[in-house]
Amino acid sequence: MSGRLEVRLTPADVGKRVSVRRVVGSPAEGARFTDTVGVLTSWDDGVLSVTTRSGEGVRIAESSLVAGKAVPPAPARRRGPAASFAELALVTARAWQPVESELLGEWRLRAAGGFTRRANSVLPLGDPGLPLGEALGRVRHWYAERGLPARVQTATGAEGTQERLCAGLEEHGWRREVSAEVRIAALAPVGDLDPDVSVVRTGRETDDAWLSRYQRSADPGPHVLKVLASGPSVWFASVPGDGPAGTPAAIGRCVVDGRWAGFMAVEVGPEYRRRGLATAVMTALARRALEEGASAAWLQVEADNEGARALYDGMGFTTHHSYHHFRPGGGDSSRDTDRT
Repeated sequence: MSGRLEVRLTPADVGKRVSVRRVVGSPAEGARFTDTVGVLTSWDDGVLSVTTRSGEGVRIAESSLVAGKAVPPAPARRRGPAASFAELALVTARAWQPVESELLGEWRLRAAGGFTRRANSVLPLGDPGLPLGEALGRVRHWYAERGLPARVQTATGAEGTQERLCAGLEEHGWRREVSAEVRIAALAPVGDLDPDVSVVRTGRETDDAWLSRYQRSADPGPHVLKVLASGPSVWFASVPGDGPAGTPAAIGRCVVDGRWAGFMAVEVGPEYRRRGLATAVMTALARRALEEGASAAWLQVEADNEGARALYDGMGFTTHHSYHHFRPGGGDSSRDTDRT
């Protein structure tokens, strides 16, 4: 923040993207400036709440402000296809469909026997038709009937995302369990990469060998198979392993949906890493998607998965927005097999 320090914000700016600077600490402790950028989600009783791109809610005392202003939406990315949050939210949802779903206003409640958070959480793409507290009560009851924890999936960091909903969830005692990034890229450069794709087998159906490499579920029951097979046009890829057990060295999944190709379940066995197999799997799947007329790519990567982030950086993927799963009281954020 440059120029003269001045607070140019009022409670009327709630809902806007803002940049604020505040003083933290006392002069005796060594006061310092701290900057926060995000969506101003509330301004009540002398306290501002700002939800950042990461989904974190920051509470700021009005008395600590030294500067603040509304700022325009984050600039469009220089690389990759143009995409709105609303478009991507629907495309990503169609690529990972639940076994059961029910509407609550414009919220979609999803369940799949507990297999992955994505298929067992609320997708809130509008108004639930009820006050938030009452809607969350309905959500908790619906999931309790199915023996599942209640979760809500939200998004931050792009125009039209759900920072105010994140703040509302926190006000009702819900806490983030895990966060991930939705990344996008042009598809052709992924298909133009030059790994040895002759080792990659692609097909329309999964099998026991593919499932033996897949780490997201130890029990691939009918609900798991239904989720994996869901989507407009689904492709599976595998690279045969060296051992006699039949477990592939690497696997992947791609869902083609109009102009979009979504990449999921790209996994490489520890003993096969650093051989370029993840790149080979994605390139082979990208070529299948290009044959169907797709031109844009998306994927989801957890915020702390440095290895995958580096791989996708090299392929030209950039972050479009972040998404988060909230659960009442925070729940268990340990690294289980259904993190996203």
